Amino acid sequence: MDADHHESGWTQLMERSLDGDCAAYGLLLTTLTSALRRAVRARSRSAGLDAEDVVQEVLLALHLKRNTWARGTPVAPWVSAIARNKIVDAYRRRGRRPEISIEGVIETLRHEADLSEDSSHDLERGLAQLPARQRQVLQAVSLEGYSAQEAALQLQMSEVGVRVTLHRALKSLAALFSKGGS
Repeated sequence: MDADHHESGWTQLMERSLDGDCAAYGLLLTTLTSALRRAVRARSRSAGLDAEDVVQEVLLALHLKRNTWARGTPVAPWVSAIARNKIVDAYRRRGRRPEISIEGVIETLRHEADLSEDSSHDLERGLAQLPARQRQVLQAVSLEGYSAQEAALQLQMSEVGVRVTLHRALKSLAALFSKGGS
């Protein structure tokens, strides 16, 4: 399957999912997850980032921001921008500030996408299953882009508490996803 076919397929699936087609949304997440895993792993290995945590943050952001995608435009650049930002956020949390080319993420998504056996996950249900504090921290840090220090001030927690709670929230989501659903 060529890159243009993936892109047009993703775009069609995204449009159908925004029209309420749950099956299309599940398939979109499944196909994007495989490509995202490869793209994130390729960029995070040398820095010691947990690629699966970053992928989960990207999927969560895609889910929550799906209504910001402009219909009729390609999905890959939109997904790549979100993925790039989440990778940079992960580097920042580790104290590094790399420059990651958005073109590289787009190309990796396009060339390495496949229909895998990965199951799709309803991220809203996964979030709903998290304790309230974990949801708040995950939203503040992963979705709204606050630093651990900023989130700590906002949520009246210690910075260490924010980091621990974020780790636990991501670990809980990973456990929910690995069970095959939320």
